[in-house]
Amino acid sequence: MPVKVDREERPDIDSVYIEVCTALTGGAGWPLTIIMSPDQQPFFAATYMPKENLGNQMGLKSLLLSIADMWQTEQGKLLKTAGEVTQFLLRDESIKGIRPNEEFLHKAVEQLYASYDSEYGGFGSAPKFPTPHNLIFLLRYSKLTGDKKAREITEHALRQMYRGGIFDHIGGGFCRYSTDREWLAPHFEKTLYDNALLALCYTEAYQEGHLPLYKEIAERTLDYCLRELKSPEGAYYSSQDADSDGVEGKYYLFTPDEVKSVMGEETGR
Repeated sequence: MPVKVDREERPDIDSVYIEVCTALTGGAGWPLTIIMSPDQQPFFAATYMPKENLGNQMGLKSLLLSIADMWQTEQGKLLKTAGEVTQFLLRDESIKGIRPNEEFLHKAVEQLYASYDSEYGGFGSAPKFPTPHNLIFLLRYSKLTGDKKAREITEHALRQMYRGGIFDHIGGGFCRYSTDREWLAPHFEKTLYDNALLALCYTEAYQEGHLPLYKEIAERTLDYCLRELKSPEGAYYSSQDADSDGVEGKYYLFTPDEVKSVMGEETGR
């Protein structure tokens, strides 16, 4: 099962697997490829790998076939490596983590409050990511505790993201991040995981307050995923490239007159 982790959104996860790669190969970098057992113990790590074999470098497709064969014939060897890597990581007590409790939740919320942009919504400054996992957490925290502030800043962020350029007002769906604090100028890549989580976030916001706008945004986001990211075979692509003809955002940039010629004078405004 492939899992894509955005290291810019989750540097905590990235730091763990960078250490895995360093332990197994003596170096690390990005893009980072980790293969692990079903119980999440890593046994293989590498940086960039081509899709197909390239000279003396094994391609990812060949590697996966080789590991699938080893899993059938030498599973014990792979699990031994995985166990040794896990024990190496756990030598540091800080990596073991703690069991979440109510105090843990309150502390997490206070940290989010401290980094919240009260003017434009979202967390931190440019580049600004939508971080739907944080917003979903705040929605559920508000419902659990009755904390109105958590709900208010979440709704503020949801409205501001929709109003900005990070949301595709013509084709639907959200871009990966905004290059500015105001959500105006996006990096035009669209990822499946962000759009799936944002659709969930707007759906949960709609379920609580029944604001039609949230329902519309969720539906348009899912419509985009079904239209643009679903493959003919029924699976889903992980992302849609920011570049067209080697130019970032070329596909998305229209003059006002071009928009009006397609959508009409009133809607195009």
